[in-house]
Amino acid sequence: MTSTTYVKYELLRTVRNKRSFIFSLIFPVVMYFLLALPNRKNHNFGGTPNNPTHLFAPQYYMLGLLAFGSMIAVLSSGARIAAERQVGWNRTLRLTPMTPRTYFRAKILTGYLMAAIAIVLLYASGLALGVRIHPVSDWFTMTGLVLVALVPFAALGVALGHLLTVDAMGPAMGGITSLFAFLGGTWFPLTGHGFFIDFCKSLPSFWLTRAGRIGLGGSSDPWGSRGWLTVAVWAAAATVFAMWAYRRDTQRV
Repeated sequence: MTSTTYVKYELLRTVRNKRSFIFSLIFPVVMYFLLALPNRKNHNFGGTPNNPTHLFAPQYYMLGLLAFGSMIAVLSSGARIAAERQVGWNRTLRLTPMTPRTYFRAKILTGYLMAAIAIVLLYASGLALGVRIHPVSDWFTMTGLVLVALVPFAALGVALGHLLTVDAMGPAMGGITSLFAFLGGTWFPLTGHGFFIDFCKSLPSFWLTRAGRIGLGGSSDPWGSRGWLTVAVWAAAATVFAMWAYRRDTQRV
């Protein structure tokens, strides 16, 4: 079985799984409209008449949920792996000529395709409520950085899928996503100095959220050397963790 064939199968199976599809793609969009629609005319979000922010509320919520929604999408690959393990499908795959590299490539690519769909849906929702980002190139720069920052989470999803059961994956995904989103500044800006801020900056979710700040008129490179280094270290560590979890699972069977 080739990687392309396996990815097609994965996507078809994901779309047919209504619970996974709704939670991974529809839930962030629903949350966006619940938060942004009542504030669709607020162009001074978080500000006062004497201290205006000139921040458009639907734009702020779109960029915040960009990190949250894409994390859910890539981590959802773990739930599919856990389901495959439960019915013995992983064991069947290991009897085929498909290599572990092809298997990992297919899982990561499927997670990224789901994330890409989630990102497009959030962008479309933002545009529907009047979000405009100029120059247009900022859309592509922001999206590119988001996809890079998702690498650790894609690998983490694969690892968890090989370590946890189907029943445990739901709470684990919800808890991990919520914790990383909170410590990454998805729901509120992280400012100031001190141990807590330094700790948050050591997490990939912080830089994932910072990527979306390009859409608020920030720097075209909001990471700097520290951000790139943090994401690279987490990506390497998560990849090693995923490979270890896969080997542990295959040796156990």
